[in-house]
Order: sequence, then structure tokens, then C-alpha cells
Amino acid sequence: MRITGVRTGTISVPLKKPFKTAVRSVDAVRDVIVAVETDSGTIGYGEAPPTGAITGDTTGAILGAIDDHIRPTLLGRDGEDLEGNLKILQSCVVGNTSAKAALDIALHDLWAQSIGAPLYRLFGGSRKSVETDVTVSVNEPDEMAQDALNAVESGYKVIKIKVGKESSKDFDRLKAIREAIGQDVEIRIDANQGWTPNEAVDILDRMEKAGFGLELVEQPVKAKDLDGMAYVTARTSIPVVADESIWSASDALEIFRRKAADMVNIKLMKCGGLAEARRIVAVSEIFGAQVMLGSMLEGKICASAAVHLAAAYGAITRIDIDGPLLCASDPIVGGADFKGPDIRVSDAPGLGVMSFDEINWH
Repeated sequence: MRITGVRTGTISVPLKKPFKTAVRSVDAVRDVIVAVETDSGTIGYGEAPPTGAITGDTTGAILGAIDDHIRPTLLGRDGEDLEGNLKILQSCVVGNTSAKAALDIALHDLWAQSIGAPLYRLFGGSRKSVETDVTVSVNEPDEMAQDALNAVESGYKVIKIKVGKESSKDFDRLKAIREAIGQDVEIRIDANQGWTPNEAVDILDRMEKAGFGLELVEQPVKAKDLDGMAYVTARTSIPVVADESIWSASDALEIFRRKAADMVNIKLMKCGGLAEARRIVAVSEIFGAQVMLGSMLEGKICASAAVHLAAAYGAITRIDIDGPLLCASDPIVGGADFKGPDIRVSDAPGLGVMSFDEINWH
């Protein structure tokens, strides 16, 4: 099964509501789609969102990395040689983790299809469904409280709250949300690097004393400030999750060695795909740490790949894969089945992606 082509396209899917964090605001999922074609007719699919504010990868950068470096390297190779293809993928260009993630996903999809099994089973998984949280964007406290209440009424048991944009309002935001949804719903908060270490300790202490019952806090301080994050971790009983700080297995090793966080949040676009994500899980297991699996407001192909990963590893206990649920429509036929908080993997070979609507192929 020889790789005969690497085709790229773009897709834009409007969101039901603008997505706002401490670092960006977007109104649609705009992703690069990748199709790895073979002489057998089998096609592996991948996807990458251009998240310049976080990964530094724009649409042009993703397409350029594929056109100039990745496609020429993969053409003519055996599509069933997953390990060899992944090795070449990682070495053919420096950085460009989003482009690499798109191809990593597509190559895994191609490999699993060649074997005739769903990807999660080839990873050793047995659970067929996972439960995700849903994200409430940063807005005024009353609007966030209503959004959280709407989510609970739709069946979500875990709500992820974006904070860190205006720290003076974060306490009021959480107070309004907790009063609206009651005490039976888990609340996670994500500061997206929005606080200083001292500010984080003070805010978390106030929230804890107020009885907000927070399950965890993601990335309270700047990504490179591991000393600052360790300072926060040592001074709060709320579990701290590294997000923007973790890009690789070596990052995870350093974070756990320095006790900078209690957990890490794996995102395929940061680490370059499923292969490195699995290595991060292995490092976490060595340190006895549970794992959160997140996403970058990604489309259904990325999200399906993440769900297959989550279904394969018991260490992955927190799921934040709600991108497709925030979209106003679903242009992808096949893949994982997103029904509110419950996401079910497909038992079709590979990722189970079958066809597309409204793709602008290049």
C-alpha cells in the first residue's frame, strides 16, 4: 500500500456562540484537512486547527509545512509502515506541531484501516465511550451563569469555566455559576496563563473558602513559569493541571520532577499527534499521575482521534473534547459519535471517517 498523494483542504464551521478565553476569541472552527491517499484506494484523514495564539501555527504555516517538507517525504512510502512514517514525519521539519499532528492522525488512520480495526483497539483499549465536559466562555457573570445552567439542563455533569481575562471578576463569575447550577455539578476552571503566581494563590484561596468546590485549575500562570506554577501547586489543595506548559514527554518529565503541577493536559496539536501523546501518558503513569485530554477547539477528525486515545488509556480520567459540540453543524460523515457529554468511538476501521461536506480542497 504505497502513499500516492497527500491532499489538503480547508473547512470552516460556525460556532453556536463565540468562544472566548483569556488569550483569544473565535466564532468558527477553521481547520486544515489532510487526506493521505494510497494506490490501494485507502485514505487516511487528519486535521489541524490554526491556533496561532497558542501554537504559533497559522493556516499558511500548516499548509506550507505540508507542501514544502512533509508531502515530498511521504510520497512513495509504505502506508502500513506506521513507525517508519512517523519517524520521518517528525524529522523532516522542525516545529510545526499542528501540521505534524494532522499527518500523524492521518497515518494512524491509514494504518488501522490497513489492519481492519478501530484505532482504539489497536492501542489496547476496550471502553467504547467517554464523557466530556463543556466549556463556558469568558463573559459577564450573569451570562456565564446562564450558559452553565443551559449546559447542565442539556445533560452535562462537568462544566469547564474560562477565567483569567479579568481577574477582578473571576470570583464573581464562579459565584454566579455555582449559585445557578448548585453543588452537584463538577466545575473545572482554566485561567489560560491569565494570573501571576501570587494572584493565583489568592484567587484560588478565596474560591476554596467560598465553597465553590473546584475539581481542578488549568494553567494558572505563564507557560514558561514552572517555578511560579510549582509555587501555586504547593499552596493550594485544588489540583493544578499544566496545559500550555506541556508540549512533549520531556516537558511532562520536567513538570513532574519539579512538582510544578499535579496533572498534565495533553493536546494533540501541541505535542504533534498521537505518538507523542502516548509517550506523555506513559510518563504520567510512571509518576502515578492521572491525565487530562483536551483540544484546541478542533473539528471532528481531531476530536475523533483524541477520543480513540482516551478510550485506550485508563490514566486518562478527565476529558475536554467539546469542539464538535460547540459547532452549529457537522460536515463530517462518520468518526466518533458526539451526543452531548457522551462520546462514543466508532467500531469502523481506523477513525471511521467516511466523507465530508463543504470542504475546500486545494
